[in-house]
Amino acid sequence: MQDTSARYEDDVVAWAEDQARLLRAGRFDAVDIEHVAEEIEDVGKSEQRELAHRMAVLLTHLLKWAIQPERRGSSWEAAIRDQRQRIERRLSRTPSLKRSLADPDWWADAWGDARLETSRETGVGFDRLPGACPWSISQVRDPNFWPASIAKP
Repeated sequence: MQDTSARYEDDVVAWAEDQARLLRAGRFDAVDIEHVAEEIEDVGKSEQRELAHRMAVLLTHLLKWAIQPERRGSSWEAAIRDQRQRIERRLSRTPSLKRSLADPDWWADAWGDARLETSRETGVGFDRLPGACPWSISQVRDPNFWPASIAKP
């Protein structure tokens, strides 16, 4: 078998299959520990990115709901419900992700992404949108919460 580090750089899928085979065979001395550790960490980061993406999409729809009440409709309502369900499903499957919701930096990033997307979709200037999320995390996750109108910026 070729050097596992080189294999990792050339074909990560084949490398992963080799590593799984080695682990199952108990050949721990042959396992590419450093890259296996990186890949395991990446799984967690991927889950965090997915949650952040879902939250930014939800916040975008909530913000549009609040600043464009005249455009509210069933498609926006469905999108909000869908994102809430997807977020809750992800949190129930991976409870450790709930820590992200309490992280002010994570929350600021999700809100910043939502502001950017809302600005892009609505034409409302980024700086004219609320600098901080006007709703609590409990409200954002609550399936019965629908934001009141915010004066058009």
